[in-house]
Amino acid sequence: MQPLRLGDTGGKPGAMTSGHEPSETPLGSLATRALTREAQRARQLLAAGKWRPTTADSTAAAAVLARLAAQLPPRRDAATRTLATDRDRRLQRILRTALHHLDAGAVSPPTAALLAAVARAFLPWHAAPAPPVAAAAPRYEPLAGRPGELAVPPTEAGDALLPSLIALFAMLASRSSTGPDPLTPPVEPWQVRYVGHFRRYGRPALGVWTAETVSCPACGRKAGPWTVACDWRQISLGCPCGVVTQDHGLAFSEVWLLLPDT
Repeated sequence: MQPLRLGDTGGKPGAMTSGHEPSETPLGSLATRALTREAQRARQLLAAGKWRPTTADSTAAAAVLARLAAQLPPRRDAATRTLATDRDRRLQRILRTALHHLDAGAVSPPTAALLAAVARAFLPWHAAPAPPVAAAAPRYEPLAGRPGELAVPPTEAGDALLPSLIALFAMLASRSSTGPDPLTPPVEPWQVRYVGHFRRYGRPALGVWTAETVSCPACGRKAGPWTVACDWRQISLGCPCGVVTQDHGLAFSEVWLLLPDT
């Protein structure tokens, strides 16, 4: 299997785009446009010394790296189905680790953008092989506007992402701030229109989830169309009534994973 060389293809930085354009590669079933862009940018910044990660950045990168490089459990005479489940579980853990560090809000904007792009690519494993164990747990469609198309995750396409991501996150994890002071490059903000509901999730206890639909604090509108703006430090929601709010309580993943592939 040929690994994807992140940065060889993909869209240009800048404005958000709508929809998903399948490629002719096995990765066409994954949303890798943002990941290609952010991985290429991260490599260039790290290699040029223009990005010296903070301790939080390196810690998050090391945690994701451990998931990326995790070996499958040794099994003797395992059934094909068992081996496939092991592979899917590894990919699911990559997604959940990226989301954990993204939503914790401790990393710098360029790391947040990279973690969000990783999460977008591995979204098909959100509920595979085991969905979150609560009725109110988040549900994200694999590809916007194409519900149910990836009921069986494209495991080989997910595996193909690993070699390049391992190299990138190893570089990011090793560039700790123990030497020169951290240096954080600017990240270009973005804006996009979104029609639909945003749900704010809470997890007060293990296996217990709460969910609430976000509404405009002025007019109570819940389905938009929202004008979503983000600088990777905070997210703003603009309502058609003219009110813009940052006091919505949404985590990055609760917005980013619902927007069109970028």
